[in-house]
Amino acid sequence: MNSIQRTAVVTGATSDKGIGKAIATRFARDGWGVVVLDLNGAVASDVAADISGEHGVPALGHAVDVADEQSVDAALAAVRNAVAAGELPVVGAVANIAGITSPVPFLETTRELWDRIMAVNATGTYLMTKAFLPDMLDNGWGRIVTMSSVSAQRGGGVFGKVPYSSAKAAILGFTKALARELEDSGVTINAVAPGAVDTNIRVGSTPESEAAITAGIPLGRTATTDEIAAVVSFLASEDASYLTGGTIDINGGSHLH
Repeated sequence: MNSIQRTAVVTGATSDKGIGKAIATRFARDGWGVVVLDLNGAVASDVAADISGEHGVPALGHAVDVADEQSVDAALAAVRNAVAAGELPVVGAVANIAGITSPVPFLETTRELWDRIMAVNATGTYLMTKAFLPDMLDNGWGRIVTMSSVSAQRGGGVFGKVPYSSAKAAILGFTKALARELEDSGVTINAVAPGAVDTNIRVGSTPESEAAITAGIPLGRTATTDEIAAVVSFLASEDASYLTGGTIDINGGSHLH
């Protein structure tokens, strides 16, 4: 993209070692305008300012709780206002990256834990996509990327257990079904399913558990956040125009099917 023609909206995009921040940075490097969304609006604004300063693209930071419809609507309104004011180009991509996990064994889970993990991962993907999709449909072009996990494909086995694997599996079904509905609208939707990635999401892991995870990966290491960002960048590009409803595995060979 030689000129800044579209904006990418990225959720969960402020953690220094997070996939979301790496994706937002990659979009900026590729010449997109960027919207950084996360729970803390002040931090999101700081990250957006840093990205804008480093890459010379327009960027907006705003608070969002992806599991709360009013919060998502407020973020949408802020983005629309920025587009209307000429501060951002039209939204062309939404990357649903915000997510949480838990290592709690099934019989030790609570309804509260289940609901929270489903809300942030699955319902958050639904709310964000439903909010931003109409404008992309009106423009006749768009790219939606959802964040699943190898845990959804193999039934856990990395860190997150039943609630997390269930939520990430729901995202796969959501992605495929919506791809059929979108048909020839010009908007595509695809999922990425990373294996273990070098982030801070596995809170409470130990060196021993991390070693066990790595031992099960044929490539012998976890993925970097930049490697995930590169795949998301491709899915949002013009070159990915014939991909929709797909799941791109990024797991170093830990799950082959």
